[in-house]
Amino acid sequence: VREICPAAPGAKDWQPSAFSPRTGLLYMPHNNLCMDWESVEVNYIAGTPYVGANVKMYAGPGGNRGEFSAWDPVNRRKAWSIKERFPAWSGALVTAGDVVFYGTMEGWFKAIDAKHGNMLWQFKTGSGIIGQPISYRGPDGKQYVAILSGVGGWAGAVVSGELDPADTTAALGFANAMNDLPQHTTKGGMLYVFSLP
Repeated sequence: VREICPAAPGAKDWQPSAFSPRTGLLYMPHNNLCMDWESVEVNYIAGTPYVGANVKMYAGPGGNRGEFSAWDPVNRRKAWSIKERFPAWSGALVTAGDVVFYGTMEGWFKAIDAKHGNMLWQFKTGSGIIGQPISYRGPDGKQYVAILSGVGGWAGAVVSGELDPADTTAALGFANAMNDLPQHTTKGGMLYVFSLP
């Protein structure tokens, strides 16, 4: 079957969303992927994944593979959105100062105006971001935001697992959708902590 949209991970997978009672908006990192699916006969081998299908994922409508959106649940409409080159696999964090944070698979940690979707700040980390940003008040009374950088999972397997993207069905089909990710990020893991003004 060809052109199944969204792909198996859905338009929204495990990446956490955030809601702001101040803006009334839900902030969602999500995917824009489609796939081709070929069912195959499969045998169980202990310790190995088996899906029973050859899957090839690729960018969805518009050519971007991800998006970060603010959703207005009362009016049932998108308030604003930011198209991303790769799936937005990071979680979202929104603060009482009306700033929303998320990371990209290329390794950009972004601060966005929660009301209007304007970019306020971004920082390039050493690896792609699939982790969840957190905020806390330090012993010095300042507010901090932290993010773990380190691409991985099925979506980042072409980098973290050094998979050959020529195998378009590798990593459950993500290898095809993410074949250019190695040109935009590297392996690694590092915790970044920023103080807010």
